[in-house]
Amino acid sequence: MNKVDYDRALYYTNRSEWDNLLILMVRTHDQFLSKKIEHFLHAYNFEKDYTVIEGQLYSLLRYIDHANQLSEEEIKTASSYLI
Repeated sequence: MNKVDYDRALYYTNRSEWDNLLILMVRTHDQFLSKKIEHFLHAYNFEKDYTVIEGQLYSLLRYIDHANQLSEEEIKTASSYLI
């Protein structure tokens, strides 16, 4: 898991940098992140119902939060092995 990808996804989403978010979607190795970004961008560009767009955005943000928590736990676990 690359924590930088999650930070970038959060930054691009917060700044509404959809082109950069699309590039991140293609380049990331995390397939779940890629799908969440894909679903959000598709809803943002083609959906007329704002609640669907909002739902996809919240789904993406929840996944980013979840992945960041897992990354922090892995870092703590790895550092405990080094001690």
